[in-house]
Amino acid sequence: MLLNTSEVDVSSFLLIGIPGLEHVHIWVSILICLMYLTAILGNCTILCVIRTEPSLHEPMYYFLSMLALSDLGLSFSSIPTMLRIFLFNAMGISADACIAQEFFIHGFTDMESSVLLIMSFDRFVAIRHPLRYSSILTNSRVVQIGLVFAVKSILLVLPLPFTLKRLRYCNKRLLSHSYCLHQDVMKLACSDNRVNFYYGLFVALCMMSDSVFIAVSYVFILKTVLGIASHGERLKALNTCVSHICAVLIFYVPIITLATMHRFAKHKSPLAMILIADAFLLVPPLMNPIVYCVKTRQIRVKVLEKLGLHSK
Repeated sequence: MLLNTSEVDVSSFLLIGIPGLEHVHIWVSILICLMYLTAILGNCTILCVIRTEPSLHEPMYYFLSMLALSDLGLSFSSIPTMLRIFLFNAMGISADACIAQEFFIHGFTDMESSVLLIMSFDRFVAIRHPLRYSSILTNSRVVQIGLVFAVKSILLVLPLPFTLKRLRYCNKRLLSHSYCLHQDVMKLACSDNRVNFYYGLFVALCMMSDSVFIAVSYVFILKTVLGIASHGERLKALNTCVSHICAVLIFYVPIITLATMHRFAKHKSPLAMILIADAFLLVPPLMNPIVYCVKTRQIRVKVLEKLGLHSK
């Protein structure tokens, strides 16, 4: 990308691995590769099982399919770049490729956040109105909800690459992570980036608002559960939420930890921040299929049947 400026223009950026631990990059790459392959296999298995099993053609599993697609999108848009750095020490990335990558990463991140919000609403309806559940969340309504939130995610992050393209980049090239993020690229600009800062803040607040609505959903879920007379029924109702709660924690804990360290830590460790940032993209796609296979009996049974390890 050639940008008009009297200063030295840059047409590429430099990503980083783990500073100070370059001697173990090859071992890190093996770990990342195993996590990458496991995440792809796990999420593709979830999608295949839900698609081929009529008994799983229900709203809860359709939303789980959306989560798996978001996880695959996050993996495909970020991990190959990380592997290139750790395997071949190939740190360079063109400006256009970097801007495209940040668009996909932010887009799939917002999509995953939106899906987690939808799933909390799904759990609330299932517990609050169990007899009306199938009439409230019909298949057509599930598709409409999924499309609306997918379009919302695309439109929300669509301005980000255009606002980055209008900036001038001169002299500074080194980014702070193994992949491109909007706020990271924005800081390298030598022109006025206030539009980027405020719009990036707006996008972050929109995504964090999802976590607030998820928390509100669980307040109503707990209120409903506490109104159930039978102790056994309470536990059964709460157990249907365990997988989703785990997915929410896996997704939001790294984000909140990073934001807290950026804002409040006076002597924050660059190494710790890099590891948490990498975990944010590596762990959710890996752990979500495992959590749902372990905690959701219907998924676990069907996966084992496909593998020939469970008798029908």
